[in-house]
Amino acid sequence: MKLLKITPLLISVALATGCTMAPKYDRPEAPVAPTFPQGEAYSDVALSEAPLPSWENYFTNPKLRQVIRTALENNRDLRIAVFNVEKARAAYGIQRSGLMPNIGADFAPSASRTPDTMSQTGNGFTSHSYRATLASTAWEIDLFGRVQSLTEAALQNYLATEEAKHGTKNSLIAEVANAWLNIGAQKELLRLQQVTLKSQLDSFKLISDGYRLGARSLLDVEQARTTVETARAAVVQYQRTLAIARNNLALLVGSAVAMDLEPTKLEAPSAYGAIAPKGLSSTVLLNRPDIRAAENQLRAANANIGAARANFFPRITLTAGVGTGSQHLSDLFSGGSGLWSFAPGITLPLFTGGANISQLRQAEAEHKVQIANYEKTIQSAFAEVSNSLATEGTMKKQCNALKALVDATQKAYNLSYSRYKNGLDGFLTVLESQRQMVAAQTNYITAEQNRLANNINLYKVLGGGAVDVEPPKAAVTMAQPEKPNTVVVQVEKVQ
Repeated sequence: MKLLKITPLLISVALATGCTMAPKYDRPEAPVAPTFPQGEAYSDVALSEAPLPSWENYFTNPKLRQVIRTALENNRDLRIAVFNVEKARAAYGIQRSGLMPNIGADFAPSASRTPDTMSQTGNGFTSHSYRATLASTAWEIDLFGRVQSLTEAALQNYLATEEAKHGTKNSLIAEVANAWLNIGAQKELLRLQQVTLKSQLDSFKLISDGYRLGARSLLDVEQARTTVETARAAVVQYQRTLAIARNNLALLVGSAVAMDLEPTKLEAPSAYGAIAPKGLSSTVLLNRPDIRAAENQLRAANANIGAARANFFPRITLTAGVGTGSQHLSDLFSGGSGLWSFAPGITLPLFTGGANISQLRQAEAEHKVQIANYEKTIQSAFAEVSNSLATEGTMKKQCNALKALVDATQKAYNLSYSRYKNGLDGFLTVLESQRQMVAAQTNYITAEQNRLANNINLYKVLGGGAVDVEPPKAAVTMAQPEKPNTVVVQVEKVQ
């Protein structure tokens, strides 16, 4: 079995000063490059020297800002996150209370009857006693920092929950903005299909009239009918997707969104400008709530090692009380009725069946897990920002190319339809030209939506939306006790 060997001198120092046995905390090195990727895909990214603005300053569209405000008030996921913060803060307060003695007042009157058969005089009697005390029961004197380490772990878990709330808020703002943007995109796509359907109905009428006059074939009529029904089905499809988009936004907001707050078309959610950090430094990731929460969880795991180490040392408890006692209530506070009790106790772990060493190993393993979790969180954040920057640097060129494609397919359709009316091409050529034109217009609207959505996503992955709300440091400072002098205790494992 592995035992812990502690030098007598270090034990004396620990007893004299009080200590925590948690390892010295060092933030792990970020397992990512110091700057985000650069190259052709990032050449058009506009850089900014200013810090990220608050969400109200970033999202300049007044309708969207009103929708986001409503969501922050009504969204149930955010409410759950807020209540989890309250729960974690209460848990911290419960754990912190262990650093101080619990003092209670007690008043205990009692009466007893001694029967004749048990009385020395042969006459039974009734006796009374009254006791009033102030007492503290089993208060642990935290010489080795076990309670202090547990309190630190609870504090860090509370702060991690606070950061999780900011992360939920950040995600909610981005989700609401994207859902609002999607309504505008679905309206654009629906409008495109409605215009297409009207055009197809006009063409079908002309061809049907020509067929009745003998100028068009039945094949032309049926081919024109296919375009009408295809456009009709597309209209119904986008009516459905628009309704779903509205339902999704209502779920995020927590209530139905008024029509006048919806975008009438594909409206830009923000006109703020560049937000990518100048120099593309990856240190901006430290603004992200999920990374700050991961570090809080790592600090909590570090503190739990200190609590596990303290389990190998004696645990000293103190029970004490002062008060007054008397056989008569009228004499309860008279002279000579004072009483006191003092009962220190010490528990030395001699044999625990390996429980203490297993708890220490568990705490050390959890610490390693949290290190890996912290590093993975940074790596995931780095990838998210890099991908968003690559999208930011290329989407404008893609949208310009798709806009040019829309113009080209429109001209090709006009020419093919003119040639068909003059008998130079069959109607199948017109159908193919029209299919390409509608597809190009649809792709352009989708690309514009993706470009605007990436502006939202880049703001989110850089840590925006929540960076303007810092954790309640003042409240934490008021509640956090002063730490005792920390003594590093050398612990050697021997066979």
